[in-house]
Amino acid sequence: MTDTLLRRPAFRRYWSAQTVSLFGDQVTALAMPLLAVLAVGAGPKQMGYLTAAALLPNLFFSVPAGAWVDRCAHKRRLMILADLGRAALLLIVPALWLTGGLTLHVLYAVAFGAGTLSVVFEVAHSSLFASLVDRPDYLAANSLINGSRAMSYVAGPSAGGLLVQVFTAPFALLADAVTFLASALLLKRMPITERPVRAEPHQRNGMRFVLGHPVLRAILLGTTTLNLFNYLFAALFVLFVTTELHVRPGTLGVIVGLGAVGGLLGATVAGPVSRRLGIGRALILGLVVFPAPLILVPLAGGPRSVVLALLFAAEFGSALGVMLLDITAGSLQTAATPAGRLAAVAGFQRTVNYGIRPIGAMLGGTLGAALGVRPALWIATVGALLGVVWVIFSPVRTMHELPAADST
Repeated sequence: MTDTLLRRPAFRRYWSAQTVSLFGDQVTALAMPLLAVLAVGAGPKQMGYLTAAALLPNLFFSVPAGAWVDRCAHKRRLMILADLGRAALLLIVPALWLTGGLTLHVLYAVAFGAGTLSVVFEVAHSSLFASLVDRPDYLAANSLINGSRAMSYVAGPSAGGLLVQVFTAPFALLADAVTFLASALLLKRMPITERPVRAEPHQRNGMRFVLGHPVLRAILLGTTTLNLFNYLFAALFVLFVTTELHVRPGTLGVIVGLGAVGGLLGATVAGPVSRRLGIGRALILGLVVFPAPLILVPLAGGPRSVVLALLFAAEFGSALGVMLLDITAGSLQTAATPAGRLAAVAGFQRTVNYGIRPIGAMLGGTLGAALGVRPALWIATVGALLGVVWVIFSPVRTMHELPAADST
């Protein structure tokens, strides 16, 4: 099935654009917080603010962007412009660093601007995906895209850590800028004739549709709860590992990269697991396996070999779980949503699901400063497991196949 998809030029270039961009994103995901800690002297609160700055656009702009994109006839063009804009923003960082003008406020602004363009890219992506992929191929296509995501988790942090160590963090961001340019070029060369779907005003109300749909509502509540605590964790992870566990950037990058091999395994088994257990139970499994291994991070201590082993196990298990979760949730959400609502629904989901992330990040910074970083990580890792409760007590639990889209 995946071979058939990759033989289609339009999907192959779409997938290639996603792949190269995801790799650069993972370099930046490690380089930006390292830059804040090592070059600008950020503490727990500042790390929370930096993480929040990249995520706040999801809270502010996802709903209007979704309604706008559903009415736009050229979604691919929007994605290309978003790629070019993100590349330009990242190029500002090394330029200012060379002139001595780089500050935390500049990093906040760059993170916010790039996050805003990412909102446009992602809500357009959901509609373009549905026009490229037939419903029976959703799981296979999502497995390919998330397989690329998993591979980026393997190679990106390792490359990011080494780039930071060799060239310094500001210049490591150049790698992500290049990948955005490559993504824009691949999307421009993608052979596709877009067919705009006319969305009536009532169809553009993604909030009403999601909250009235038992499957979409349960998935949204479950993943939002998980993300609140996961981003509390994310805001403090790099600070904890580098300052309290004394792991060097290069070593951290290698551990995160090697641990992300679990993501490759997750992308490989998501389809077979969904067919064997049913799509609903596979989603529940992902909601547990994603956050549970991260409990090993605040447990880490003692000899260096034990610390590194625990960090690796946490990254490996969590990467496996997030791939299983993303593939099953993404396929369920796309299948259950009518074509004319895809961007509006994606916009509302991002507003809630991604909008909660800066709240989690700022909460992480506040708790880290008030209680200490390790106790805050305990709260984050245990709290993230609560997300599965929403899905267990919903119709999703008994679903075996992808649903038909509700046209109402």
